[in-house]
Amino acid sequence: MTLPPFHLAFPVDDLAAAREFYGGVMGCAEGRSSEEWIDFDFHGHQIVAHLAPGQAGDRASNHVDGHGVPVPHFGLVMAMEQWEALAERLRAGGADFVIEPTIRFKGQPGEQATMFLRDPSGNALEFKAFKDMGKLFAR
Repeated sequence: MTLPPFHLAFPVDDLAAAREFYGGVMGCAEGRSSEEWIDFDFHGHQIVAHLAPGQAGDRASNHVDGHGVPVPHFGLVMAMEQWEALAERLRAGGADFVIEPTIRFKGQPGEQATMFLRDPSGNALEFKAFKDMGKLFAR
């Protein structure tokens, strides 16, 4: 499956902290930037951290498989090997996990590895990998 890159602009409180987290901890290459925003290569997708103090963070949570999932959130569906490597990188970088790396819906069609964390501004991110990628939209 070949997908076009998506673009996501999101608020951050501090550009230096965003640069350290997305560039340093997450390993996203930096693109263009100004004093008010920074482009990052998010696994081939363009995300842009915009300076907007006090506007970041989730507003609610939903109960999913025994966890309170922050809303809103964004992230990626990855291959299991990539997900495992990212989980280790994030642990080593001292990530602020909301939901530690875990397996959700075990034994069901949508079985997946998932983890939720926050960036320094409080934005929630989710990274997941499916046991069977063909079950991404399974019911």
